[in-house]
Parts: sequence; C-alpha cells; structure tokens
Amino acid sequence: METLKKYLPDLLVVVVFAIISFAYFFPADTEGRILYRHDASAGRGAGQEQNEYHDRTGKITRWSNSTFSGMPTYQTAPTYKSTSFLHQVIRAYHLWLPENVWYVFAYLLGFYILLRAFDFRQSLAALGSVIWAFSSYFFIIIAAGHIWKVMALAYLPPMIAGVVLSYRKKYLWGFIVTAIFSAFEVAANHVQMTYYFLFVIFFMIIAYLVEAIKQKNLKHFGKATLACAAGALIGIMLNISNLYHTWQYSQESMRGKSELVKKNTANQTNSGLDRDYITQWSYGVDETWTLLVPNTKGGASVPLAANAKAMEKADPNFMQIYQQMGQYWGEQPGTSGPVYVGAFVLMLFILGLFIVKGPLKWAMLGATVLSILLSWGRNLMPFTNFFIDYIPMYSKFRTVASILVIAEFTIPLLAMLTLKKIVDEPEILKRKIKFVYISFGLTAGVALLFAIMPNVFFSDFISSSEMQALKSIPAEYIGPLESNLRSIRENIFTSDCWRSFWIIVIGSFFLFLFKAGKLKAQYMIGAITLLCLIDMWQVNKRYLNDDMFVEQSVREQAQPMTATDKQILQDKSLDYRVLNLSTNTFNENETSYYHKSIGGYHAAKLRRYQELIEAYISPEMQKLMPAISTAGGDMTKVSGDSIFPILNMLNAKYFIVPLQGNQTVAIQNPYVYGNAWFVDKVDYVDNANQEIDKVGKIDLRHEAVADSKFKKQLGQSKPQDSTSLVKITSYEPNKLCYDVKSATGGVVVFSEIYYPEWTATIDGKPVELGRANYVLRALNVAPGSHKVVLTFYPKSVDQTETIAYVSYVILLLVVLLTVYIERKKEKKKL
Repeated sequence: METLKKYLPDLLVVVVFAIISFAYFFPADTEGRILYRHDASAGRGAGQEQNEYHDRTGKITRWSNSTFSGMPTYQTAPTYKSTSFLHQVIRAYHLWLPENVWYVFAYLLGFYILLRAFDFRQSLAALGSVIWAFSSYFFIIIAAGHIWKVMALAYLPPMIAGVVLSYRKKYLWGFIVTAIFSAFEVAANHVQMTYYFLFVIFFMIIAYLVEAIKQKNLKHFGKATLACAAGALIGIMLNISNLYHTWQYSQESMRGKSELVKKNTANQTNSGLDRDYITQWSYGVDETWTLLVPNTKGGASVPLAANAKAMEKADPNFMQIYQQMGQYWGEQPGTSGPVYVGAFVLMLFILGLFIVKGPLKWAMLGATVLSILLSWGRNLMPFTNFFIDYIPMYSKFRTVASILVIAEFTIPLLAMLTLKKIVDEPEILKRKIKFVYISFGLTAGVALLFAIMPNVFFSDFISSSEMQALKSIPAEYIGPLESNLRSIRENIFTSDCWRSFWIIVIGSFFLFLFKAGKLKAQYMIGAITLLCLIDMWQVNKRYLNDDMFVEQSVREQAQPMTATDKQILQDKSLDYRVLNLSTNTFNENETSYYHKSIGGYHAAKLRRYQELIEAYISPEMQKLMPAISTAGGDMTKVSGDSIFPILNMLNAKYFIVPLQGNQTVAIQNPYVYGNAWFVDKVDYVDNANQEIDKVGKIDLRHEAVADSKFKKQLGQSKPQDSTSLVKITSYEPNKLCYDVKSATGGVVVFSEIYYPEWTATIDGKPVELGRANYVLRALNVAPGSHKVVLTFYPKSVDQTETIAYVSYVILLLVVLLTVYIERKKEKKKL
C-alpha cells in the first residue's frame, strides 16, 4: 500500500500523458484514421518480396532483389529472433497504445523518466516532458513517416537517465536503466540520432568529471562511469545482430569510403559520403532564429497559396505563380518545417545561463552551441570540415541540419533546471531580477525588434533559387511580383514574431506573480505548462494535423496494380528486372512492389551500385527515352547493345515508359543478356577507377573486367561456342539455382549484385565467388554440365544471436540482484 501511495503521482502523470497523446490526434484516433506517409508507403514496396517470402516459408531472407537490382535487408528489414522479446518489452513500455498516439506518449514518458532521475518533483517533470516532447521537429518527423527516428529520439532521454542515476551514486539502477534503454535505442535502428546524442553524453560526463575533481571524489566517478559503460554494453549486445550487420553493410554502402579516386578530391571524405551530399541540407545562419520564431523562414515547403492568411495580401494577378511557390524561403533544398523549441522555453534557457550553477550548465551550453554550429553545415564549412575529417563517423551522416535535435534536448533541460532552481529557491528571482530582464530582452526584445523592423535584420524574403527562377518571368512583372511576394512573406514572419513576443510576456508575467507571492509554485508550474502546451501545440498543428489522416484502408491496401504491371507479370520467367522511366527512378519503391526494380529509394544503397548509376545507368536512361521515341517503340530499330549495355547486363528485361494522360506502357528489351552468361575473356585491372572505366569500353556480352584481387577465384576464361548455356532453374531471393553447360568451361557472369557474404557451390562443393563488371557476381566453372547454387545465409547471424541471448541472461541476473538488495534495504527500515 505504501509503495502504491509513493508512486501514485507518477502513475497519474503517465495517465495524463496518455490523455494528451490521444487528444492531439483527436478525432482521427477515435475514427480509425491513420497518417499516410511517403516513407512508410515506400517501405512497403521495398519490403514486399521479403514479406512474401516469409509468408510462404515462415523464414527470414537477408537479401532482396526488389530494389537497386538487389541488396541486403539489414537496413530495410532488420529482423532477428533475439530481438523479438525486446520488441515485446518495448510495446509494453508504450502501454500498447495505438499508432501515432504512442509516439507522443513515448516522447513524454522518456523525458519524464530523465527529470525524475534528476530528482525533479512530479509536476515539474511533467512540465519538462511537455516542452521537450512538443518541440516542432519531433512532430514533423511523425508526419514524414521517419518512425525509426521518432523511436530513437524517444528513447534517448531515459537512456541518459541511466547515466544521471549512476552519477547520483545509484549504480545498479543506473546500470539497469542504461542497459534497458540503450537496448531500446539501438533497436530503434537510427544510428545517426544515437550518434548525435553521444555528444550530449560526452559533455555531461565531462561535467560530472569536473564536479568529481572539485569534490576530490574520483572513485565515485570511476564507479559511475563503469556502471554506465557496462549498461550500454549490455544494451548493445542485446542488439548485436542488428549492429554488427549494420556496421558490416556500412562498409559496402554509400556510408563507407569509396574505392574510386575522384577528380574533385576536395569533395571526398576519408570515409563516408561526399561533402556536398553531407551538407546538402544545412540550416541557414539566420534560419536559426526559428528556435524563437517558427516562421523565420516561412515554415514548410508547401504551396504559398495554401496559406489563407498570407493570401490576404496577395495580388490576384500572381495567384497562379503563388500556387507554384513555397511558403519556405530559406536556402535548404526544401523542408517539412522549422525547429522551434518554444519562445518562453528559450527565455528560461537563457535565464538558466545566469542563475543555474555547476558544470552541467556549461555542458548544456556547450552542446547547444556545438549543435547550432554543426547544423550550419556548408554555411560554416571550415568547422564542418574539421568534424568530417577528424571526428570518427561524422562523415557517414547526411542532413546536418538534423543535429539540432541536440539543442532541442539541451534547451528544454536547462530551462527545467532553471525552473527547478526558481521553485526550490524563490528568493533567487528577487536577488537576480536583472537577469530576468536581460533574458526577457534577449528573447521577447529580439522578437519585438524583428516584428517592428524586419527589413533591418533580414536582407530578403526571397531565396536565391527563387530569384533565379523569377528571371524567366517577363521583365515588366518581376518588380511588382517581388514587391508583393516580399510583403506577403514579411507579414508571415512578423505575425509569428508578435506571437512569440506575447508568449514570453505571458510566461514572464507568471514568474513575476510567483516572485510577488501572488501565485503559488504549483499554480505557476500549471500555468506555464498550459502556456507552453498551447504555444507548441498550435505550431505543431501546422505540420501534423487532422487533414493529413486518411482511412486505414488507403494505406493498408495493396499497391494498385496497373495495366502495365499486369502486362509485365504475364512473363512467368523466374528472374528479370524492370526499369521504370515514368517516375523518379531512384527515389521511389512503388515499382518494387510487383517487380525487381533497377531503381529504388533508400538513403544507404550499395556504394558501387550508386557509382554505377552515376557513371552509366543514368546516362543510359537519358539516351534510352529519345531512342525509344525516335523508333516509335519498335525496339528492333534501337541500337540496344551500344546505347544501354549496362542495363542489358543487369537483366532489365522491361522498360516502363510514360505516355500522355499519365498512362504508361511496358516495352520489352530484346537485348538483355539474361540471368547469366559465359564470357570469352576476363580483363584484370589494378583499381576501382580502371575497373569502372573499363566497363564502358568492352563488349560486356563476351568480355568481363575484374579487379586483380579476384584473379585467384576467376582465373582465365576461354572462348565459348553456341553450345555454352546457363539457365536459371530455381529462384528465391536468397537462393538461386542454375544449370550450367560448356564444352570448354570458363567464367560465368551472373546478372546479380555482388556482396561478400554470398556463397556458391558447384555440384554441391563450395567454391569462391568473384566480382566482375564492377558490381556483378562471377564464377569459374569447369567444362561439362554442372549444378550451380548461389546462397545468402550469413553465418554471422547465428554467432551474433548467441551473444545476444547471453546478454539477456546477464541483464536478468543484475535485475534480480538489484531487487534483492532493494528488498533488504526495505526490511532494514522496518
């Protein structure tokens, strides 16, 4: 009974969190409507082949041929038996709440656990949870369907709570909490978010080290650090199957170092992505003011005409142009919305810099400044280059603007430490009232100046790309259009400036009432909670609202099968590929739902395949469409062997071609090489540059090129005659069987993507695969008739699964030990 009474306030807070989460999505959650997200729908196409395989066999395939001509499923569908129990625990942590609702609930609960670890009272911890969870970016990524990112961000605060508990001398609980939520975090499978928060943890540990040195208590620091490290290690080991194979795949993916030496070497990194790609989405320096005023750059890249308030100032003569222009006028290629942390929250953060004492404050400030500087990316290239070149793993992640998630954590945390200081020491507002005024001036004052004199602080309300596009408009219209557009956007900006100003005024008013003794602490906390909730709720509804929800059947229904799909599927051949020329080929997975696609959509495709796209596939596609059009669709009149040999070697048997009226038609490619073929000759080269260059200079139907490191596996081929034959006899995504016949023997090239863990047997005897033509599998076969089998059953999966199960046992033993010790303490008290 005493235990229930002790934790009843916490339970009530959890119930309130569930209510808030349901309320945000009302009425969609009660009507059974769901979000239709591009990333989620794209994932369905990419995962269709492995889903069908699992439904048919009950087994998991680690390879799929549905996208990019074939790739591992380590990142598209990371499923391992060892994590099935972990996922059950995660669902219980979410209270089995419905989709979307549990995302917000997990945000709220995670930060609440963190603040309780800091020993915050329940009401303050609940307020902190609201101001963190309702940061705009967290809702924007829900709308975008970045659910792995949502999960990763939701589990980071409670993971850090384990660190806090450890350094508060609660070592066993620190170990357990760190282990459990590290396991949750890794299971979320968004390495970039986890990596970014390692900077936060690093700053916090430095702060605890400084404190330990001051207190001459390094022994405690060592114990706490060991507890955190051990907990994190267990969390990692529970997910070792996923982590190991993600690491292994990264070596072969775009996130690994290219073997090519490119002409623009300054753009290359020591490992990972090119600098331009990493910094493509960089937050603007002046765009950082969105932390205070959400519409500093107009919001999201949605049609300007969709903003009814903005259109009140629109010139009717330009309405057609405004239909095509976006609300966002920053320098990023596009955005789903700004990073807004709450105007009054930002004021509390600044106030905390003056009144909160201790190294943790400086850790929060350091992490905040670091995240802002790194978010600028190409706008602060010397600093960005330093991290790309010298900080491990930093070059493996793109969209540097997303590192602002650090500021979205540190700003609310220091804001809450500030409020805790005020509530615990009410007299501090009297003693340090000047700092309240300074903080007010640096936030509300700045917002007021922006509202009154926007043109003084912001040079323009039209982006450079828009200015370039406007040059195509007749000269006599450019002046009036630019003037009207600036007026519209200035109004959007200043309206939000006034909004932020008044929110800070109201929040400051509550502080002054508390200072004057007119408002009790609990009422002040309640008033600020309501203010911040209303403020951030309204902003979030701009980017995640009820209009975005659809009936469940819309998203869950099978990908509609077009007449073109039906036409292609009449071909019952075991294995062939489709190139869709009617869409953005390398930015969609819809084609993959029914076909094995040359294209696809994934942020970390195989590196060599991406390089093949850039060097050959994209140029061939550009030549292909005009050639088909000129020939009137008659492929016999198209010089296929010379125009698109790479597509032929990839077995692109069908091209989906666009017609008028959004219609398409399938055209069969008579020039494909098929599933596999003997070559007369193999040319060996010394490096990747020579290899990819040679691919475009030889007759790939009769000749192959390979890196010299595969000379042992492939040897030399021999001229073939018309009796040489390779025929596929059985197809599964992870197992391909062939009948091979040749009088002379030699090298067989398969139209399948090479990956190190593929294995081969000839007549049941293991042989080594080689790589040919930059991306394909190849094999040396002796004269005569043979059975060749290619399989993808990575042995490393079994090994990592064993490690995971051992880690479960260790964690369980520590939990039982902790419960035993806690019970002994309770008995002693009695």
